[in-house]
Amino acid sequence: MSAPPAGTGSAVASVPLTPIFVRLKLSLLRNGLKGSSKRKAAYFGALAFALVVAFFVTLSLALLRGNAHASAVVVLLAAVLALGWTFMPLFFPTGDETLDPSRLVMLPLRPRPLVRALLASSLVGVGPLFTLCLAVGSAIALARGAAGVVAAVLAVPLLLLCCVALARAVATANVRLLTSRKGRDLALLSGLLIAVGAQVANFAGQRLFQNGGLEKLEPAEAVVRWLPPATAVGMVDSAGEGSYAVAAAQLAVTVAALVLLLRFWERGLTKLMVTPDGSTIAAAKPEKAPSASGGRWSPLPDNRTGAAMQRTLRYIVRDPKTKAAWVSALAIGLIIPVANALQGSGSVYLACFGTGMLGVQTYNQFGQDTSAFWMVAQTISNTRDAYGELRARTLAIALVTIPYTVLVTVVTAALVGDWTGFPAALGLALALLGSMLCTGAVASARFPYSIPTDGAFKNVAPGQGALAWMGFFGGLVASAVICAPVIALTVYLNVAEHQSLAWILLPLGVVWGTLAAWAGLRLAAPTVARRLPEILLAVSKG
Repeated sequence: MSAPPAGTGSAVASVPLTPIFVRLKLSLLRNGLKGSSKRKAAYFGALAFALVVAFFVTLSLALLRGNAHASAVVVLLAAVLALGWTFMPLFFPTGDETLDPSRLVMLPLRPRPLVRALLASSLVGVGPLFTLCLAVGSAIALARGAAGVVAAVLAVPLLLLCCVALARAVATANVRLLTSRKGRDLALLSGLLIAVGAQVANFAGQRLFQNGGLEKLEPAEAVVRWLPPATAVGMVDSAGEGSYAVAAAQLAVTVAALVLLLRFWERGLTKLMVTPDGSTIAAAKPEKAPSASGGRWSPLPDNRTGAAMQRTLRYIVRDPKTKAAWVSALAIGLIIPVANALQGSGSVYLACFGTGMLGVQTYNQFGQDTSAFWMVAQTISNTRDAYGELRARTLAIALVTIPYTVLVTVVTAALVGDWTGFPAALGLALALLGSMLCTGAVASARFPYSIPTDGAFKNVAPGQGALAWMGFFGGLVASAVICAPVIALTVYLNVAEHQSLAWILLPLGVVWGTLAAWAGLRLAAPTVARRLPEILLAVSKG
């Protein structure tokens, strides 16, 4: 390799990077909107929504001016804002292409000027604008007197810079994760994070306004106001109250935190630029010799059923979209009954919600195979083979859903303190599960559709939305009809107050669910054996 021309390094080092990176960020935003009307509509729609929300939030914060609990609300809001900036890059790694500094490793750039340039370019976008509006509203809510105004002028840029630097430092430290398959899995699970956060916020809000109002925030605010970057907002309140020494200390903590974040970010950039990755070095680990047993022990049977069950379970664990769907269903199915029980409005029968969330996962069992379904189709030559394939998939799903149903019912009964209704609730949940396994097999045979491999939030191939909705709603209605006798008996025993006889619903639910699942497999097997080419074509469109 020839040496670079003399003076090249000093010439590059003397070029101001900040204007270049700001123009680069603007160019990325502008070029990303070219040639796609949908992308333009999504971007400008998000921008308009963010501006409207920012306006009303800023106005609401400004109206808190003079309120006795304004500092508690504003300081905690600053802490929540910082948490959002910290974790959003982990769950939305593709939202900003400049979050990946590994693209700059081949350029002769020094870390410190690069940090300044990236920090300046990070201030361009919808997120920083939204944060700036909230910071301004928070400063207006707390600024009192000349000292408070001066502190507010310092607090607004400090809060914004701390949030942006925090996001950049975390993204740089985890850039290898964000660009890997695990990072894509995190993006797929972001919906679960939003659902969990919504339930937690709903529960916290109800508890807050039912018991003491905003006064209950003050103990938490007394601690958080000393945690950066919320210290910047706390500084405004302290200066407005005349506590100049406290305000100076909070200013010092905020500035020190910003400096430490920038140093941590700089060290992360340096390590990223000098550390080789998997694309630049060869794997040097020696291959392990095969074990004497020839493979791992598995509790599944060593036949076609065991192989099909193992394939289905591996899809759940390894395929990103299948895993995201199952993890979301498992979490939300437990969160809803638990949240209602903690709020005092729960019922042991809400455990059936978790069963329904899992039952929906059975309505497109062949879609997760995509075009690889042709290998499964090669092993099916008659109705018996189709029945064996469907039975194996159902048994694999049952290995997860039955213990989960029992767990959710036990947890819900314990939280609501209704152990007398536990047998009836568990029996009803198992009957519903069997009914949904029945309709899931039939829907998979008659309404298969493709699951696209690209796009984190696109789960149906274009043109197949009607198939997905028919299978979904048809399966739900049919499951309710199949399970109607058990539901009617449960309602009758509760209305007639025959609680001593409610235990019969547990064995009845087990038998009813088993028979329903078996009948569904028998009905779906001939359809699968007859429609193999159509199923393969339907699931291969993604």
